[in-house]
Amino acid sequence: MYFLSKELYFPPVEEANYEGILAVGGDLSIERLLLAYTNGIFPWYDSDDPILWWAPLQRMVVNPKDYKAPKSLRNIINRNLFEVTINQDFTAVISNCQKIERKGQDGTWISKEIIHSYTKLHQKGKAISFEVWQNNELVGGLYGVDLGHVFCGESMFSKVPNASKVAFVKLIDYLKERNYLLLDCQVHNDHLEKLGAFEISRDLFMKILQTQL
Repeated sequence: MYFLSKELYFPPVEEANYEGILAVGGDLSIERLLLAYTNGIFPWYDSDDPILWWAPLQRMVVNPKDYKAPKSLRNIINRNLFEVTINQDFTAVISNCQKIERKGQDGTWISKEIIHSYTKLHQKGKAISFEVWQNNELVGGLYGVDLGHVFCGESMFSKVPNASKVAFVKLIDYLKERNYLLLDCQVHNDHLEKLGAFEISRDLFMKILQTQL
């Protein structure tokens, strides 16, 4: 495991340990975050711990080109129960992702520092949000880092049933229209698997990440 200094550097992803942790420390500057994401690395840590940088052996992804949303979810979208916007309120989306209660989790990894840094990424055009509205109220959404050919999903939230699922499908439609190669969901969880995400090897993920359109 590599301990980062002020130098803007990450070791090769192959040096990550068996858990997927590659490095510890450093900061969340725009420059370091962009260096991390473009090299297949992402931060994930508890707010009381030092920054942990991950490059897991398996990567949870969606191929936008091949994705087909469940018929039941498409029916919900076609009923126009929700309005979906892009980049209308990034701050509200990331703040709700921080505050929403999740089963099996006592807290959140989205600290004030995370919110500050990713909001800066958004202001630079490198992070985007999808907002889901119902009766003019924000009821769901997601945000992530936009690399131009790969979108790195970070977090989503839902205050009413299906709101985050609708954001997920709308994001994939957006990526498909623009010929993105992958939606990176980072690590496995059951919710993402039910939405259609699957795991690929880190080696394959890196090959796709390093492919330029």
